Amino acid sequence: MRTDPVTLKVLENHAQAVAESMAYTLFRTAHSTFVKETEDFTTGLVAPSGMTFASPRDLGATWFIGLDYKGAIDLIDSYEEGDICVTNDPYSGFVCSHTPDMHIWKPIFWDGEIIAFAVGHIHNTDMGGAVPASLSRANTEVHQEGIRFAPTKLVSRGVLNQQLVDTMMLNVRMPDQNRGDLNAQIAAVNTGEAKMHAMIRKFGVETVKNGIEDLLDVAEARARAVISDLPDGDFRFVDYLDEDGPNGVPVRLELNLKIRGDGIVMDFTGSDPQLKSALNMPTGGNPRHILLMVGFNYCLYTLDPSIPLNGGILRSATCIVPEGTVLNPQHPAAVGMRSLTCGRLQGVIMGAFHAAAPDRLPVGAAGGGGIVNVKTFDARSGKLSMASIDPVTGGAGGSALGDGADGSGANTAFLKNTPVEINEIEVPIKFRRYGLVPDSGGAGKARGGMATELEVEVFTPDTVVTARNRDRSVFAAWGGAGGMPGAPSLFTRLTPDGKRIDLGNTDVVPLSPGDVFNLTSGGGAGFGDPFERPVELVVRDVLRGSVTPAAARAHYGVVVDIDGVLDTATTQALRAAHVAPQVETYSYNASRRAFEAIWTDANYAALTEALSMMPVHWRHFVKRSVFERIAALPEAERHGDGSEIRAAVEAIKASVPGLASSMDMLEAAE
Repeated sequence: MRTDPVTLKVLENHAQAVAESMAYTLFRTAHSTFVKETEDFTTGLVAPSGMTFASPRDLGATWFIGLDYKGAIDLIDSYEEGDICVTNDPYSGFVCSHTPDMHIWKPIFWDGEIIAFAVGHIHNTDMGGAVPASLSRANTEVHQEGIRFAPTKLVSRGVLNQQLVDTMMLNVRMPDQNRGDLNAQIAAVNTGEAKMHAMIRKFGVETVKNGIEDLLDVAEARARAVISDLPDGDFRFVDYLDEDGPNGVPVRLELNLKIRGDGIVMDFTGSDPQLKSALNMPTGGNPRHILLMVGFNYCLYTLDPSIPLNGGILRSATCIVPEGTVLNPQHPAAVGMRSLTCGRLQGVIMGAFHAAAPDRLPVGAAGGGGIVNVKTFDARSGKLSMASIDPVTGGAGGSALGDGADGSGANTAFLKNTPVEINEIEVPIKFRRYGLVPDSGGAGKARGGMATELEVEVFTPDTVVTARNRDRSVFAAWGGAGGMPGAPSLFTRLTPDGKRIDLGNTDVVPLSPGDVFNLTSGGGAGFGDPFERPVELVVRDVLRGSVTPAAARAHYGVVVDIDGVLDTATTQALRAAHVAPQVETYSYNASRRAFEAIWTDANYAALTEALSMMPVHWRHFVKRSVFERIAALPEAERHGDGSEIRAAVEAIKASVPGLASSMDMLEAAE
């Protein structure tokens, strides 16, 4: 190490302070609710090589700790002082991951040399495209997800590219919001440049340059120390998105976590092929792409909260992500809803790590609520009104260390809720309910966190609500060690005449005057046998409204009324008669168990093998066709050993013109 430990710690604090100053500038000057209230933005500092070495801890999104900007930086031919660059194209450099995320970066020079880059992104409420807010799982190609900009100079030597800005504003639904947020981004990177110059003047340029590299090295060493404390072995976990598109079939994400000494390999082979929907994650095959590594970062930080938060952490692991899969799609696959897939992938990674450290990491977090945008018209002014009003997050999973937090969002807790009063000023709507849901947290010795419920009334025609990241209506959060799964999520529409419509995982909903929509997230899962939960905690849960008296009796063996009066004798009798469940690492809800009774590991392995030998553009079609054939198969012909899958694939090859010849052409090309 080139820098002594004391100086390096001082440099780390200074660099983090720079990143936080950038974040504060952006937070205080942004225009859209989604940035200034929800805080879906990042700021940071990256090395000349492109790796992030400083990020804020208190403001903005925590997804992108360790984001590598190299792919975008290298697509600019040359840099001069005063330049600021921009991109929102998911396929140019694989830095941006869907079109609403506008990434910018500014080179920080000292004596003609680039010392670092000030970077950041904001999530624009809208970037144009097929639907308001640009994002829907129904989109089938990236061209439907709004205007895109490959890495280019927004500012050249201090001069703004006005034509570029005008083109952007021409294609979005709320140009004033976009322009205001872009100005805030520019102010943030200018703040980063000024404060980095002050840091260089204080410590000297060589000390700062050496310190940047040493910060990354220290983070790697600390990450490897955490990994060394875990048992060697292979830890496999699987989870699902409810469906791959409207009226679709589940999306499988599979991980084999291989821990060897102080290093990790995360093998995602077995995950589904890329989809004809917007759930694909654009990683470009980068073995340490940040979208693949978010859950990894969260696990390491949970195991050691003092670990430095920079890109050096990622060096201790590598990912295997086959091309043409949902985690490594080919252009022009739609990617707008990649945050849903990434969120579920974080849970998959946490599930595998939980098997390696069950006494130190929680079980499944909620998910499923979505991020709500409303496009409507102001009846007073007649003008279009559009805003992101809230992320509807659920509870965290319980653990050996205690209950999951209620309504926290767990791994999406960085998305802040917006006060009701601000939402009702921004958009002409009325909140009828916004709160926690009793009995939604999975029962356990440690209870899962409660779900969040949002209920809103609209007043004008042609109102459209988008609820991106809707999920967990079918596959609920998984419990562990005898704890129960969390409650599934719900999405309903109530018409003025009292008709209630189940919207399932629909994420774009037209509404009429007087309609009410209700969006309820999933609940966090429980950990440990619920009958081992201390009686006094169950009584407390009932008094707080977290658990109803009926659920207290059924799930915990505690008989207590709504006022907290305990029936001690009956409680003791129920608990004495309780037979402890067989302890398993994971526990799943009934829908998942029913699905996996048909779609066994052997069946999925046969499907994965068959699809891997097909051209990418055939895979989604064949997968859907196989699912249709298996659904129609008589019970007696379902063996679960992969034979029915292989038979279905052969039947499809025989009946679909062009598939066999396409496979022959692919084999010949290889």
